[in-house]
Amino acid sequence: MAALVGTSIEWYDFYVYATAAAIIFPHVFFPEDLDPALATLASFGTYAVAFFMRPLGGIIFGHVGDKLGRKPALTITLVLMGVATTLVGVLPGYATIGIWGPILLILCRMAQGLAVGGEWGGASLMAVESAPQKWKTFYGGFTQVGNPLGALMATGAFWALSALGQDALLSWGWRVPFLFSIVLIGVGFWVRYRVEETPVFAEKVEGHEQSTPLLFALKNNWGPILLGFCIIAMSSGGYVIATTFVQNYADSPEIGLDPTIILGALTIASLVEMLVTLPIAALGDKIGPKMVMYLGIIPSFLVIIPLVLSIQAKNVALIWVFVILIRVTLSGAWAPLSTLMAQMFRPQSRYTSMSLSYGIGAAVWGGLSPAIASLLLVVTDGNFWSVVAFFGLLTVVAWIGVRFAPQHSDAAPVTGSFTPRLDTTAIDNPGK
Repeated sequence: MAALVGTSIEWYDFYVYATAAAIIFPHVFFPEDLDPALATLASFGTYAVAFFMRPLGGIIFGHVGDKLGRKPALTITLVLMGVATTLVGVLPGYATIGIWGPILLILCRMAQGLAVGGEWGGASLMAVESAPQKWKTFYGGFTQVGNPLGALMATGAFWALSALGQDALLSWGWRVPFLFSIVLIGVGFWVRYRVEETPVFAEKVEGHEQSTPLLFALKNNWGPILLGFCIIAMSSGGYVIATTFVQNYADSPEIGLDPTIILGALTIASLVEMLVTLPIAALGDKIGPKMVMYLGIIPSFLVIIPLVLSIQAKNVALIWVFVILIRVTLSGAWAPLSTLMAQMFRPQSRYTSMSLSYGIGAAVWGGLSPAIASLLLVVTDGNFWSVVAFFGLLTVVAWIGVRFAPQHSDAAPVTGSFTPRLDTTAIDNPGK
């Protein structure tokens, strides 16, 4: 529950910003005379900043988590995220303070990126390292439920506020979801503060900590870190295209759909994803997390095509169907991710290794995908098939990562610098 509650709040904060970056910030934090396409690119640029802070957050909080424990690292990340999100809710726009508006926005976004960089890996380990061996993927699924639950709260909040009208939403309505974060942060902190340390850390890491977890990770885990980077291509990059970018594309002047249509579809899709995540994770304990990943990666590519065609045709019913369907298929690439990546690394420096792999992957694939997709549309004069081809590239990269990912068991003896050393004193000196 600590992993679920804390991660849900973290992702709520993150997706509130993502939603606002797509439909609000181009109008509030950038000059009115700026070309809409450039304003959107600039807004997604502030969105991408957080992704590039994730690796640094993974290093900082991974160090804390591998040295002091999962619990203190996760408590700090939760508070940092909540404070940064709340501050965004009180920032004046470009019309009030000019260029300082987007500058302060970027600083808050950087703090969000640091927090998420240390959050996901720690929350995953909290769940997976506390799980019985035969239910590892199911327990890890609770961390993954935090993503759709956070997205549900974020898009649902903007969907409800959009009923106030465009003027009210742009003037003050968009601030409400950000300010609400201060309430959630209190709940999350209370839950996180009361949780116990994971058994794996207490039994296999505490008292045997690496002096520098980052150096140990880069020396011994560079191969799995690279494979984890590939796996994230679909879980982060594909997910962002299917949510944030699709939302912006539907709202663009070329398509001109009412924002409430796509916001409503994304809200219901988040609810459906939340409901199917745990059953899909439980399936991973039956057929293996890798097989579930395959069943999510490839169908997601097949669904993105009719989703695009539905948006271009402005067929509302089909848009809802395929927005929901792609979130179900993407759940296959998301639900088993915590367990799959946790078991790619031995307990020593696991927090740092996992967070670094996820953070770099999210920075490259998740952070750049909306900007790359927007740029492809500009270069190809609005040809969305270029974006579909890019989605296909993400599919191939993720498949390669899953195919070659190593898997270790916490029930097995720990190797490396943690190998127990036999005391031969009694053998060499029987009398003693």
